[in-house]
This record gives sequence, C-alpha cells and structure tokens, in this order.
Amino acid sequence: MDSLPDAIVQYILSHMKNARDVALCNCVSKRWKESIPYLKSLYFPRNSFDNQSCDNSPDDIVLKMIYSIVCLEELVVYTPFSKAGLDSWLMLAGSTLKHLELRMDNLADYQGCLENPSKLDCISRAKNLESLKLWGVLMVSSPKWDVFHKLQNLEIVGARLEDPALSTALRACPNLTNLLLLGCEGVRSVSIELPHLEQCKLDFYGLGNCSLSVSCPKIQFLEVQGCSWIRVQETNCLRNLSISNNAGRVYMVDFGKLAALESLTLRGVQWCWDAISKMLYWASEVKHLYMKVEFTGDFDTLQPFPEVDFVEFFNNHPKLQKFDIHGAMFAALCQKNSLKNVESGFVIPCLEEVVVTVRSPLNAEQKMSTLESLLKYGKNLKTMPSGHCIPNSPD
Repeated sequence: MDSLPDAIVQYILSHMKNARDVALCNCVSKRWKESIPYLKSLYFPRNSFDNQSCDNSPDDIVLKMIYSIVCLEELVVYTPFSKAGLDSWLMLAGSTLKHLELRMDNLADYQGCLENPSKLDCISRAKNLESLKLWGVLMVSSPKWDVFHKLQNLEIVGARLEDPALSTALRACPNLTNLLLLGCEGVRSVSIELPHLEQCKLDFYGLGNCSLSVSCPKIQFLEVQGCSWIRVQETNCLRNLSISNNAGRVYMVDFGKLAALESLTLRGVQWCWDAISKMLYWASEVKHLYMKVEFTGDFDTLQPFPEVDFVEFFNNHPKLQKFDIHGAMFAALCQKNSLKNVESGFVIPCLEEVVVTVRSPLNAEQKMSTLESLLKYGKNLKTMPSGHCIPNSPD
C-alpha cells in the first residue's frame, strides 16, 4: 500500500463500510487517516458499541465519524440510537445521503412516537434519499415528511402501522419504483396509488382480513399476503403475481384481464371459489401456475373444490409450461367426470413440467388416471417429480 499513489489508496479505502474498520484505519497511518473523508458509506452493526471503553455516547461517536466524511452517501445503523442523535446526524449529512437504513426498535415506544418531532420526523432532513429501509417501526401517527422526490425504494420490515399514517408516508414518496412492507400489523385498509411503482411486496400480519386497492400502471411484480379483499385496477404490465392468506380467507379479487401475466401463485387455507375461478379465468396467458389452496367455501364451513374439467382447464391455459399443483386442486381435476370431454386431437401444447403433491390415498384410481392423462396429452412434458402423501387430508 505504501508504494501506491494517494488516489489509489483513497479509492481502495473508500470501499470500507464497517464503522470498526474505519476507526482502526484512523490508527494505521497519517496517510490512511487522510483518506477517511473520501468514504461514501458507513455501517454500524448491532454490536458496534458492546465493548465501548470511551466516555462518549454511541450517538456522539456516530456523529464524529459522520463529521469526518466530506460527502456521505450511505448510512446504515443497526445499533440503538436516540431521536436527538438521529436528528444531529441527518442535520449534518442529510443533504448528501442517498441510502439510509435504520433499525428503529421503537415498536413498544408509544410515548416516543408522539414526540414532536419523532424519530420518523427526523428522516425528512434527508431530502435527496433514493432508498430508505426501516426495521422495527411504530407508525401510529402520520410522519411529518416533506416529499421525497428522488426516493425510489422504500422498505419497512416489522412494523405496527395505522392506516392514515401509512397513507401519509406513501404520499410523501410519489416516485417509488419498489415498495416492500414485510411483517406489518395493525393495517385494515391499504390504498396504493404510485404511478412509477414496478415491484411491490406486501406482508400484513394478523387476522388476514385487510383490504387492498392498488392503482399503479407500471406494476410488474406484486406479492400480497394477509388480504381478504384485493382490487388492482391497472394490470397491463403485471408479469408476476402471488396472493396468499395464511390466517384468513380470500373473499374477493378484482384484477381484470391479466394479459401480460407469466407467473401466478395462489396460496392459503380457504378461498371463495368465485375468487379462484376468476383468477384462473383472468390468467389465461400464464406460463407458470402454482396452486396450494386447501379449501373453498364462502363462510366458516370448509368445503372441497368443485369438479374441474380437465380438457377445459388446459384449453383455457394454452401457454402453461409449469404447473405446480397441491391437494384440493389436483383432487378437483381427478373427479370421475373430469376426463369425460377428452376428444381426439386434444393436446396440452406447452406443458413441460408438472409438480404434483398428492395429499391423500383416496380415489387413487382416478388420480392415477389423471396422471396418465398428463403424460399422454402433454406432448412436450419433460419432468414430473413425484409428490408426497399426507394421510387424513380432506381431499
């Protein structure tokens, strides 16, 4: 390193992120210390101050390190911090920050959430953010954020939210292209209207009875967990769609024609059959279909799937290449009348892979007949991995 030009040394050291490495770098030599101002990123792991021996508080140490950097673009803090500390950091570096990631850890701090300004409010100082990631967030009151015009990525993981607070936060980020809300509870009704959004992953924790409305004309990838009522108004660009509800029921879906859809995943314990049949109808151009829904039924009574005509199903999905089918849907295809409409010349033209999970030994003869039909009519079928059997299953 001693034989390298200063510019090369600065370039190499500028790729350091871990705060401990940066602190050690200060002690190596005067030349290395003089390279610290050219760092672009700082990362403070959870245990950064576990063995702290100096008198300075963690907030002050972070502030001192930020102060030593000319143009900090990325700040990641997993160690605990105070509202005053965060405010001082962002007052100093907010104008240059592009990426901010914070472990808030304030899920139980309801009183702190009501402070004015709160920790969340302080983030408004970083006006030029392009990416914001928050962990362990309590957002029961609307954050006082100005508009983040440059923000394209927003990720909130492990949060307790109120509907108005979430709506306010989303309105402050009008140019998002990626939105992730993972492990969020407290939400009852969510409306997302973002003209540039392309990828969206929503995971709502709780009773599984949320309602969701999405109006995003550029949406390409949508994954939803925990909603009973789902309406997506503009789907011309939607290529990948996943809907699951592990705790509740899926009562209503409204998508319209899914002409660009390539992959569809349906999961859950119970779906209304009307919702399932609509999704299958709209997704007629799908290439990969994954179905793991155990029961149908409109109310508390769990019911098996109605009979599904084998020929009609595959005629309605002519581009299907991979079919991953579990339990109830496979049983619906295996009813005694499912194969009665097979005509000469019928083929499944594009099917290459079928994954079948057999969940019960009941109706074994009919199930074998369906498997044989998949092999017979799937002219391009290449693989059919064997599934497994779970006894005492309802199908």
